[in-house]
Amino acid sequence: MSEAQSVSFGGRTLRLSNLDKELYPDGFTKAEVISYYAGIAEALLPHVRDRPVSLFRWPNGTGAKSFVHKNVAADAPDWLRTEEVHGKGSDAVTYAVLDEPAALVWAANLAGLELHVPQWRFAGAGSAEHPAEALPPDLMVFDLDPGAPADVVDCCAVALRVRDLLAEDGLTAWPKTSGSKGLHLLVPVQTTDSATTSAYAKQLAQDLTAELPDTVLWRMARDARPGKVFLDWSQNNPAKTTVAPYSLRGRPSPTVSTPLTWDEVAACEKPEQLVFTAPDVLARVADLGDLLADLESSAQPLPERAKRP
Repeated sequence: MSEAQSVSFGGRTLRLSNLDKELYPDGFTKAEVISYYAGIAEALLPHVRDRPVSLFRWPNGTGAKSFVHKNVAADAPDWLRTEEVHGKGSDAVTYAVLDEPAALVWAANLAGLELHVPQWRFAGAGSAEHPAEALPPDLMVFDLDPGAPADVVDCCAVALRVRDLLAEDGLTAWPKTSGSKGLHLLVPVQTTDSATTSAYAKQLAQDLTAELPDTVLWRMARDARPGKVFLDWSQNNPAKTTVAPYSLRGRPSPTVSTPLTWDEVAACEKPEQLVFTAPDVLARVADLGDLLADLESSAQPLPERAKRP
């Protein structure tokens, strides 16, 4: 199994290698990583569709060094969709856009365990003469990160309050685990200006910190982190990314950023209740379907959030 071999998948031919290589200390192999991404493709692909993907790669396994892969290599298959992103004052970066099952397998074969995407999409495919246009963000994201001894149980309590504050403004929050220590809340929105999601999210985080000063932080203050939940609003910058739903994480075991029900969030009493590995998630999706299936259709206009007195 260590020799490279060609396989046909999703109407594409791919060259796979080192399939028996252990990418996780618990023995989870590259073949199992590829199998997971092939099996979860139907649920995962809608959440990365038309978004540039940054691959977090662990070619020697999660016990070794990783690196972020943005620019697509010249030897990438010619069928792989790529799009250019022009940053301010920097050269263009050519990103992969994973819009078919074979593209997920291609990324997995590179030991691209984590898939990170921004909160915006391209307006269709571009060309060399006419690069694809970047649309305004269609998501607002909150990353709830606990500072020990706080844990994901504390994040759940904060998430419920964030959900209620958003609902007051007509917005719907969709929870998922980070696949690591905390929670992510995805909030589908309609806006024409990328600055509005960042401004709204910052104000909400400030409001909740004022309401729950012993529990919540809105700014990264290392010395204040212990025992509190950092409500990170800053990932709403168009240049930043968040791990995609159903992405594996580069942890000691193959944990997954897993969509949740609000009932699961409310019922969480121990951190292990919200730890899901690749096999767990495949079974969950087979049983529950994609819990984020209606996320995009629930988008509402993003209002201004007035500062509270």
